[in-house]
Amino acid sequence: MTGGPSSRRRRAKERGSAAGTEQRSSPREAAGGMGAGPALAALLLAGSVLSATLLAPSRRAEPDVDEKKNVELKMDQALLLIHNELLGTSLTVYWKSEYCYQCIFQPLANVSHSGKSAKPNVAAVSVNTHHGIILQVNYTWGETAACRLEYKFGEFGNYSLLVQHASTGTSEIACDLVVNENPVDSNLPVSIAFLVGLAIIIAISFLRLLLSLDDFSNWISKTITSRETDRLINSELGSPSRADPLSGDCQPETRHTSALPYRLRCVDTFRGIALILMVFVNYGGGKYWYFKHSSWNGLTVADLVFPWFVFIMGSSVFLSMTSALHRGCSKFRLLGKITWRSFLLICIGIIVVNPNYCLGPLSWDKVRIPGVLQRLGVTYFVVAVLELIFSKPVPDRCALERSYLSLRDITCSWPQWLVVLILESIWLALTFFLPVPGCPTGYLGPGGIGDMGKYPHCTGGASGYIDHLLLGDNHLYQHPSSTVLYHTQVAYDPEGILGTINSIVMAFLGVQAGKILLYYKDQTKAILMRFTAWCCILGLISIALTKMSADEGFIPINKNLWSISYVSTLSCFAFFILLILYPVVDVKGLWTGTPFFYPGMNSILVYVGHEVFEDYFPFRWKLEDDQSHKEHLIQNIVATGLWVLIAYILYKKKIFWKI
Repeated sequence: MTGGPSSRRRRAKERGSAAGTEQRSSPREAAGGMGAGPALAALLLAGSVLSATLLAPSRRAEPDVDEKKNVELKMDQALLLIHNELLGTSLTVYWKSEYCYQCIFQPLANVSHSGKSAKPNVAAVSVNTHHGIILQVNYTWGETAACRLEYKFGEFGNYSLLVQHASTGTSEIACDLVVNENPVDSNLPVSIAFLVGLAIIIAISFLRLLLSLDDFSNWISKTITSRETDRLINSELGSPSRADPLSGDCQPETRHTSALPYRLRCVDTFRGIALILMVFVNYGGGKYWYFKHSSWNGLTVADLVFPWFVFIMGSSVFLSMTSALHRGCSKFRLLGKITWRSFLLICIGIIVVNPNYCLGPLSWDKVRIPGVLQRLGVTYFVVAVLELIFSKPVPDRCALERSYLSLRDITCSWPQWLVVLILESIWLALTFFLPVPGCPTGYLGPGGIGDMGKYPHCTGGASGYIDHLLLGDNHLYQHPSSTVLYHTQVAYDPEGILGTINSIVMAFLGVQAGKILLYYKDQTKAILMRFTAWCCILGLISIALTKMSADEGFIPINKNLWSISYVSTLSCFAFFILLILYPVVDVKGLWTGTPFFYPGMNSILVYVGHEVFEDYFPFRWKLEDDQSHKEHLIQNIVATGLWVLIAYILYKKKIFWKI
């Protein structure tokens, strides 16, 4: 609960002269049966939805104000009644979010003076409940501060702000915040859904553990033996890639080596995790702020998924290209496949998956040119061509076994590293030294009301300027996340041109992960040591760049800019996830990656499908209360679960969409 009992008060006293102060599972699939995939997905879906439906609080009715005024509260809002008990003095109330860095105050309400001491004048307003709010009460006649306070309001709560003379003397003004009606716990639905899903995973893992015990297994008369199950799974792990975009129909050579790539389930599982999170976030994520992109600096859950997808795409590029070269494909033929696939990704992104279709039929004069698939297409092309040009034979495993300190996975790629470092130098030079008309050089802020409103049209600095200059305002994203908190009024595209450079860097770090997995195949200790080293190196880089601050660092973590600190931080997380997934999924076989493995094997189909059919039943339906987190969460969980089920069915039918 964010509010206390009705008797709790919060007092903030401040003289008018202080106006200028700023505050800153271990399931294995059984052969011939339905397997753990659909069962686990169905149980998670049903359990989460049922628990969120039965246990989560519903939205309460909006209260009346003095039986005359009625404020219609929406999601993530609370009711604030401002009582002016000062005789003959009108007040103006301003507000700003604690999450809004160096923002100027925005007007909230004007409250005229009270004519009678026994009957104060009251104004009713709605306030946002995402983050803490700073309220400042000014005298209207002089615009000087009477008092200021900070408070975190709760959703659908009812509060009163009492502005009155302090009991110690008439010259001092006091602001008291009283909780009239406690808010609802808006995070309860998602907490319950998460805990129920976690409990189901633990229960299934425990059951699978029991099934692996001989005595228990014989007691329930399993239909197949553990040895047969292991044989089937190991054969699947060793099978060639069925969704390999580069393998084509090239004939395998007669000569093979022990270093030939094999299907790594951890890679597809990681891709599936990023994809399913992306689907859930794109469908709304229950309308919770932490499942939406950050307004500017900082990280939310929504900011994690796209760079992880880029990272694991880099790993897949290297593994699939190496496989294709060993199968006898020529570099010229692979270059044609890479070019064609990149072109298709860009076309699908511009024509099919384009958010501006919500505004009506697409027109070429207003079509959005940048986008997720467009960036994936460009990033894929650059990284794949780079690896194709400088590709070398995979080193012999025996040579690598001589020392765990070998850096062969890095030194053999020095030309690629050189190109990547040059690209990063270009990003740094353009970001910090390109003159932008009307904006300070090297500006990384959001514009709007940020930076005390000094640069309202400088959103994104050089990144925004390059996009406006080369693409035009009408071809950029018109509703960036910065508009919510910073009230920006210019178009800005988070998938713009300059940020694509760091997207290439992120994908190349994924290539590095793929090289570690292939070069040190069957050397689990060497792989885990290198993943750990990369986690530490990238983590230290992030700490140095950000100074462990959301806004005060040299280069803050920023998804809109795709800053280098954003790339290093998310790459650190990605290596850590592989550090966990590889031994659990591929080495020990404690988890098959279910249910994330299936959408990971059909990522393009799931991504394009969820975008195209977003507004169609059964992925979306009319809600009884569209201002309820609970109903939105249920709808988004069902829609995401359906795509997992679709991916599983397609996997069983051996249907994979390759472009």
